[in-house]
Amino acid sequence: MSEAPSDLERKLRSAITGEVLFDAFSRGRYATDASHYQVMPVGVVVPKTMDDVRAALDLAAAYGVPVLPRGGGSSQCGQTVNEALAIDDSKYLNKLISIDVQGRRCTVEPGIVLDELNALLRPHGLWFPVDVSTSSRATIGGMAGNNSAGSRSIRYGLMRDNVRSIAATLADGSERTFGRLARPGEDSTAQDDTLIAALRALGHREAAEIVSRFPTVLRRVGGYNIDALLPDREPINFSHLLVGSEGTLAFFRYLELSLSPLPKNKVLGVCHFPTFYAAMDAAHHLVKLEPTAVELIDRTMMELAREIPLYRQVIENVVRGEPEALLLVEFAEEDQPENLRRLAGLTDVMSDLGFSWNNSSTNRGGVVEALEPGLQRSIFEVRKAGLNIMMSMKDERRPISFVEDCAVALEDLAEFTARLTDLFERYNTRGTWYAHASVGCLHVRPVLNLRLDQDVRAMRAIAEEAFAMVREYKGSHSGEHGDGIVRSEFHEQMFGPRMVAAFGEVKRQFDPAGLFNPGRIVDPPAMDDARLFRYAPGYRVADFPTVFDWSSWPGAAGGFQGAVEMCNNNGACRKMLDGAMCPSYRVTRNERDTTRGRANSLRLAISGQLDDDALTSAEMAETLKLCVSCKACKRECPTGVDMAKMKIEVTAARKQKTGFTLHDHLVAWMPRYAPLLAKLPWLGNSRNTVPALARLMERIDGFTSRRPLPRWRADIYRPTESSGPADAPEVILFGDTFNTYFESENLLAAREVLLAAGYRVLSPRAATEPGRPVCCGRTFLTVGKIEQARAEATRLLDTYHPYAERGVPIVGLEPSCLLCLRDEIPSLLPGEKSRAVARQALLFEEFCTTRQFHLNLKPLKKRALVHSHCHQKAFHTVGGLASTLHLIPGLEVEFVDSSCCGMAGVFGYGADTYDVSMQMGELSLFPAVRKEPETTIIVADGSSCRHQIEHGTSREAVHTARVLQQALAAQQG
Repeated sequence: MSEAPSDLERKLRSAITGEVLFDAFSRGRYATDASHYQVMPVGVVVPKTMDDVRAALDLAAAYGVPVLPRGGGSSQCGQTVNEALAIDDSKYLNKLISIDVQGRRCTVEPGIVLDELNALLRPHGLWFPVDVSTSSRATIGGMAGNNSAGSRSIRYGLMRDNVRSIAATLADGSERTFGRLARPGEDSTAQDDTLIAALRALGHREAAEIVSRFPTVLRRVGGYNIDALLPDREPINFSHLLVGSEGTLAFFRYLELSLSPLPKNKVLGVCHFPTFYAAMDAAHHLVKLEPTAVELIDRTMMELAREIPLYRQVIENVVRGEPEALLLVEFAEEDQPENLRRLAGLTDVMSDLGFSWNNSSTNRGGVVEALEPGLQRSIFEVRKAGLNIMMSMKDERRPISFVEDCAVALEDLAEFTARLTDLFERYNTRGTWYAHASVGCLHVRPVLNLRLDQDVRAMRAIAEEAFAMVREYKGSHSGEHGDGIVRSEFHEQMFGPRMVAAFGEVKRQFDPAGLFNPGRIVDPPAMDDARLFRYAPGYRVADFPTVFDWSSWPGAAGGFQGAVEMCNNNGACRKMLDGAMCPSYRVTRNERDTTRGRANSLRLAISGQLDDDALTSAEMAETLKLCVSCKACKRECPTGVDMAKMKIEVTAARKQKTGFTLHDHLVAWMPRYAPLLAKLPWLGNSRNTVPALARLMERIDGFTSRRPLPRWRADIYRPTESSGPADAPEVILFGDTFNTYFESENLLAAREVLLAAGYRVLSPRAATEPGRPVCCGRTFLTVGKIEQARAEATRLLDTYHPYAERGVPIVGLEPSCLLCLRDEIPSLLPGEKSRAVARQALLFEEFCTTRQFHLNLKPLKKRALVHSHCHQKAFHTVGGLASTLHLIPGLEVEFVDSSCCGMAGVFGYGADTYDVSMQMGELSLFPAVRKEPETTIIVADGSSCRHQIEHGTSREAVHTARVLQQALAAQQG
């Protein structure tokens, strides 16, 4: 089945209303999950309805092709990759079907994401409490398939404990509902038929073996849950047998869930320990206080988190001294005084164990209390990101998932972890640790390079010895993340041959032909079969010239290989509700439009696993087409995948092959022809003023006729080389192309504010073409004209470097242009000159809050709604923007919780991207602006953002500099 069966593809296209994807790029995007495995699927179906699912299952069965139910694709053990027809239920089958508030239950489709479900439940005071760390992208169907747990399982249990019933389609096409089997005289949600009878008989026959073999720890998810069939557990809930089945028994159509009341109050104690062993040894003492969570963060994770801007401040706020481990202990009782009492008890217990700030150094240990809800959330966000933080190591050795989910009794945890550490050392490696310490479930990953034979052999040896230790402690080798490829083969070692035979019997009862996800749980391949690895034998990347300097990453193409391979498929780019990544996915919900999907396509292309010349192919261009270069992935992807720069690399390579279009030339050369159109603005504006001209030109130049282009004007920004007192501190005001030629009032306002603050404002002229402003070269980079971009960047560096050397700040208004001096230019022209300029480059709002800046501003009794530019978010300058606006007395400031506005430079002007652009704006930005009264000041520092807001809402948005100018004018008046 190495080639997609064309007959099946044709039949599927005629039978279903959803999407059928059999091309190499699409299949490649579904060949991986968050494990180290890669298996190319036969094809992909994205069903719109359950009828589509039924048709796909019937056709697959007719052609003898296995099927793979798949949700978010973030499984860590290889359970969501297979040589099968992948059925992705996350795009369309994601509805909340019904909710019973009084009965605390709801029914959902399998593709609904946990965070999105909880957002719908929150107004009712309810939530689904299986709070996995991947809650922003984990689907309920996938969580049920894995029998997921989460940080608070000590209070709420696992998925199995919170699923009431499952409606499923079986391999024979029948649709069944599995739930609690009634006692005599009760209604039943499962019929007592042949299948149920056979399963009940198995439970009776194997009862003694099940009791003898199954671990009694809470975190036991290995194999099938045949302990649910024990006769002394009447009434039996047969849905619990499907939970944890990893898509091997049936396709879930609907799931009925038990809900819990939302916790009203929480407190958090961050317990510091001088050694890792001490933290593990303390866990069984701390759980006696009945917390809702006890979570581990080790020193490695703390150090890596400090290197990630998104998490650095949290670590600095919470961590005292240099602890080797932290335990996050949460109490969430309804009565807040009770929480505070238990928190005080936590301090007492820690003190009794010898860890108190009062009688020891900060390195000895103690408790830091977190009472403010926002701080508690941010601390748990760091813990939730544990896996991704660990995977941010820039090394050819990475933390590998295969023993990371062992679970033992709390009393054995310290000794077990010590022995594991010794085991790792014997194989010349170490482990990265984080854990659900409350239930003895470890997330430990040995650091290995699976491209090396000796490390593959070490993985096998470590797994065998570690699981032998787990058996010795009567624990579970699979405590949360499931079995998949990596652990299924160890079932016989853990449960014995009779239980493995029982697992096989369950599989045959449900799926006699082996249609559903074969080779997982039952009859698995070897976990170290390198042919199934993402970096299989023969994986190679050839060197090729790159635009940027990628040398901080390992691998070929100057490190470009390593930068691409940093994507570990964790799926954080699939989130919909928080942050900014990935805006195009939030509109399309296509795997192709995630950072993960793009990175996978790039990795497969540069390693020769796709079509010839895949990197410069039309398919790759289509893959990257909706990337708006927002840089949200640079900030929010914990492994630092910088898709914006990668897109420039691919665009430049492709344009060398195809050449440039008229659209490309018009975008790229705008800074050069702008002076001419400033003299003839009527000519530049004719497209907007002459009826039908826009529609005619759209077919020629590719700019949409549905949106007016920016208005050319004669009153451009024409600064003198210097303004202000000669003895005042100096600052360069960088006049970018967009504000210079289209919105000169912004630069005039910024200059007025800087002068009023006591600065001498400089506008240095370049030695070459002194009549033309310096330019960062971004328009050339956008279309792949690299040599012209280098020329512009060189001209800027030559002009600004002498000033940067003597410490003169370079202040800009347009985030995408000013931040180019800190990001793209140092990578395009590495060296001390670009580094010096980058150090001095500041956005206007950064300068206002990081330098001596004094203004006598009068109150503005108004409200300001602020939309921050994507690059402001990516470079963590939003805090400076808020601080700057708060300099104005009386101004009420609120930020829109938005992703990209959708304009993204020229993206929103494209005839073929206009619709997606507007859909991005409608996600949150446009509705928020429309709700505001006319008296509200709409603030947006990006030129494209202001144009998008005006086009989408008919409201004018202004730059922060103009808001300060208003307050300045008020005090001058």
